[in-house]
Amino acid sequence: MFKRFLDKLKPDKDEDDTIKVKGKVKPKYYGTVSPYPNFNASSDASVLQSAIKSKDVDEDVIISVLVKRDNEQRQKIKAVYEASSGHHLETDLKGALRSDLEDVTLALLMTPALFDSYLIRKATKRLGTDEEILVEILVTRTNQEIRDIKRVYQEVYGPDLEQVIGHETEGDFHDALLALLKANKEENTEVDMDLARKDAQTLFEKGEEAGDICEATFIEILTKRSGPQLRRTLQLYKDNLGEISLPKLMRKELRGDIQDCFLTLVKCAWNKPAFFAEKLHEAMKGHGTCEDTLIRILVSRSEIDLKKIVEEYRGMYGRPVQEDILHDTKGHYQAVLLGLCGPH
Repeated sequence: MFKRFLDKLKPDKDEDDTIKVKGKVKPKYYGTVSPYPNFNASSDASVLQSAIKSKDVDEDVIISVLVKRDNEQRQKIKAVYEASSGHHLETDLKGALRSDLEDVTLALLMTPALFDSYLIRKATKRLGTDEEILVEILVTRTNQEIRDIKRVYQEVYGPDLEQVIGHETEGDFHDALLALLKANKEENTEVDMDLARKDAQTLFEKGEEAGDICEATFIEILTKRSGPQLRRTLQLYKDNLGEISLPKLMRKELRGDIQDCFLTLVKCAWNKPAFFAEKLHEAMKGHGTCEDTLIRILVSRSEIDLKKIVEEYRGMYGRPVQEDILHDTKGHYQAVLLGLCGPH
């Protein structure tokens, strides 16, 4: 799969794309869910209450409201719903819905930071820590998003997130996650070529040339550089230094969670939407479907870069992701997922 990423797949170069809106420069929007025009929280809250309390719960109405509002609007609907009915919208939906439809609906009602905190809590409280989810969240979120997650996690669950990670992980993997939790990754889009050459040389000397990877050095570079910066370093390494690419070196020399963490950092630096597209594909290929993965990615990326993820999916697998969702899911749950993906 890394041959696809580094040899066939184009890097994501749209991070600094901008457009002019009323004379002001704004980043292009790659989400699939946008603010609903002529939004009225009171009207939506009333519609939802009627749909929930009717003799036969009207799932179609619930879906049409929640999927077509952005997260900020959903928070306003929640507040009005509670003020007017005396009930929490989440509690009423739990009583009205079931299974995967309930899960994705409740996910839509959480703020992004609360949803990520919930996912981390779930990943660390089950029997055996789900390291893959910890890596996915901490690698792919921005510095501000990580700071928000840390704040909300402590507010809702009590302990510092650093303490939780310290208790649930160990060794180099523990060090890598704590480095990511510091939320001090460079986020500018400009590339420092001198630094890229220096980093490539350092990674070569502390990896392939030494015959053994120095994990501390790799953590220092991989967790601090911006995506564009690290992409340039990877390309310089591949073109000028190593006999094999850095991902191949990592697969050869490392094992377990630290290997997965480093490879995820590399994939996301190269093309983050493609990383998520691959995750969606893995969730639906073969027998069985990982509903948790579908919900996690489609909800969390719907106002960030899901449009790009959908485009990458088509390019990587030769068909729209909506086609696989139609094949692997059904009913109102399917309708929510397709709504989040947008038209195709």
